[in-house]
Amino acid sequence: MVEEYQPPPRPVGRHAVFVRHRLQSPRVAQSAYIAPNAVLCGDVTIGPHSRVLFGAVVTAEGGPVEIGAHCVIMENAVVRGVARHPTRLGDHVLVGPHASLTGCVVEGDTRIATGAVVFNGARIGVGAELDFHAVVHVNTVVPAGTAVPMGWFAGGDPAELVPPSDRDRIRELMGPLDYAGTVFGVGGTDTPMQDIARRYARALALHNRDVVLLPSQRDLLAPAPEETSGGHVHGSASGTVTVDRRFL
Repeated sequence: MVEEYQPPPRPVGRHAVFVRHRLQSPRVAQSAYIAPNAVLCGDVTIGPHSRVLFGAVVTAEGGPVEIGAHCVIMENAVVRGVARHPTRLGDHVLVGPHASLTGCVVEGDTRIATGAVVFNGARIGVGAELDFHAVVHVNTVVPAGTAVPMGWFAGGDPAELVPPSDRDRIRELMGPLDYAGTVFGVGGTDTPMQDIARRYARALALHNRDVVLLPSQRDLLAPAPEETSGGHVHGSASGTVTVDRRFL
């Protein structure tokens, strides 16, 4: 009698860079896709059916990054968690190419377009949208369903939306939000840049102890129910894949 042999699943992101940082390793759902030159570093979680595309970097710099289901992190985007501000993306979030998200919460059902920037302590409500090169400043709350127009500035709680031409109003909003204290942990605006750079460099020196993980050393999340039944994209025992062709 010949026993059937079930081959092990193909490693998720087998050519991508998975890095153990601060003794924490990335954890990825089996149905996720991680592009060959994407980087996942530290305490990063990628949910079911999410995609991290070419050149994207998802890094936990002292704070975790949690990415939900059916999210897309597009080419060369950066998603970063920091010590006082973990980054959490809910389900169905699209992060466009060259966008930058640091220490923020995106509640879900959100499009963050090409080149948009979201800073530490910000929160983006469900269904909000950030258009091309929009900026959400530190400690800002963008209410659910709000659209930040192309190139505009959002600051405050709730966010006031300001066109890039109104520099005076942007400066007025930025002051009370405390960029230097929130991002660099320093008080006021008189701290010399040399001190800020040294402080930042000391924190980043922990990367000297990083370990790049082999495919056999990587952690997979336990399959969610939708990964085994009912999802748009799922594997079968025969190795076939069902694809939702509306997006091809």
